[in-house]
Amino acid sequence: MDAAPRDRLGHEAAPVVPRTPAGHAADPLAETLVAPGGAPVRSALREFAGSARFAQAVTLMSVGLAFSTHAVRALVGWPGLIAALATLIVLAGVSLVARWRAVEWYGILPLTILVFVGWCGASVIWSDTPGLTLLGVGYLITFGVLGVYVALMRDTIQIVRAFGDVLRVLLGVSLALEVLSGILLDLPIAFLGIQGNIATLGPIQGVFGSRNMLGFVALIALITFIVEWRTRSVRPARAIASVVLASLMLLLSGSPTTFVALGITLLALAALYGLRRVSAETRWRWQLALLTSAVALIVVGWITRIRIIELLDARGEFDVRLDVWREVSRYLAVNPLQGWGWVGRWPDAAPYVWVERGVGRDHSSALSAYIDAYFQVGVIGALLFAGLVGVALVRAWLLASARRSVVYAWPALALVALGVTSFAESFALIEGGWMLLVVCAVKAARDMSWRDALVSATPARPT
Repeated sequence: MDAAPRDRLGHEAAPVVPRTPAGHAADPLAETLVAPGGAPVRSALREFAGSARFAQAVTLMSVGLAFSTHAVRALVGWPGLIAALATLIVLAGVSLVARWRAVEWYGILPLTILVFVGWCGASVIWSDTPGLTLLGVGYLITFGVLGVYVALMRDTIQIVRAFGDVLRVLLGVSLALEVLSGILLDLPIAFLGIQGNIATLGPIQGVFGSRNMLGFVALIALITFIVEWRTRSVRPARAIASVVLASLMLLLSGSPTTFVALGITLLALAALYGLRRVSAETRWRWQLALLTSAVALIVVGWITRIRIIELLDARGEFDVRLDVWREVSRYLAVNPLQGWGWVGRWPDAAPYVWVERGVGRDHSSALSAYIDAYFQVGVIGALLFAGLVGVALVRAWLLASARRSVVYAWPALALVALGVTSFAESFALIEGGWMLLVVCAVKAARDMSWRDALVSATPARPT
């Protein structure tokens, strides 16, 4: 046996303690936490959290949760949904910290989003229900943060793929449950709101709670699947099957609102197709002509709205909305400038329950995003929301008409569908619709920002 080392005086020497470069004693426990490749576990975890795979997983979970909130609430209630959102926020935060240096933070958010959300947050000052307003603003910010994360971490084509993968699953599950309810069992699935009307060709609801929400999701899915097909980001057979699925679910939803949005989106698609083929020198003239035609179309549509409603057999839905809007207008006269305070989805509190009693039906919104914004945050909030949608649409439209890649058409067409649907539904203000709006607005702003143009136009200072 080897003798213990001794110093010059013959005493047994103290064991040598390894030290770090800074002179501190190394922690034996820390040295045991070593990955197989020799890197510390902390470095391995940082690498994992900063990987593209982790960002892809968080993106898929964020989009999936945003568009399946009705099903999640039906299964686990509000506590389960809030817990899922909190978990996603933590994961997104970890991913952002791990990829901090790789993110371009300059001009991260359009001012239109910041001002609108800020005004909604300020409404807690004059709200009659400040607690509900705080919860509503927090809910709005949560989905907005997830939307910003998706827009920052993924390229546009990756975002399209994420939405495509999620919506394929949700529409497939919806179709399977509708077949199970309406054909195999011939019983409604009450807790999901599925009535089982697929045997009579609809209307169906899927896992989204209403036929209008199903129609809206199917329309966004149809746009997404067509872009996937054109960019060849999925196999042709899968792309064709996805387009057929989205078209079938859109038709079975029987949503007049979606049919109108589909028609206008197809017109926008045809206009984009033409604009992308004219020369850059003359494109601005065609843009002005298109804008004039759009305004004329809106005027003609307003004048002939009764005939359009009759053709779509939507008299019942129009009457319901008219009753809600008429009742809302009674309370708008009290707080026209600032509204009643932001709450998002209508709670069981005044004045929202008064509107429901006035029309004799329960509603979770004013059945119009613009009127809902007007009701909750006043004329200022309605103008800010309309400005947010308008600025995002203009930016996305200019990009789609000027860039060669087909993928730039996705934000523009999605915003057209969302903006048109917002006249008859409030999807753009909550959950999946709000996340979609934030994603499209952030992507369009980062590719066409007035701040970048201002910086590039500013002459450099002589050194």
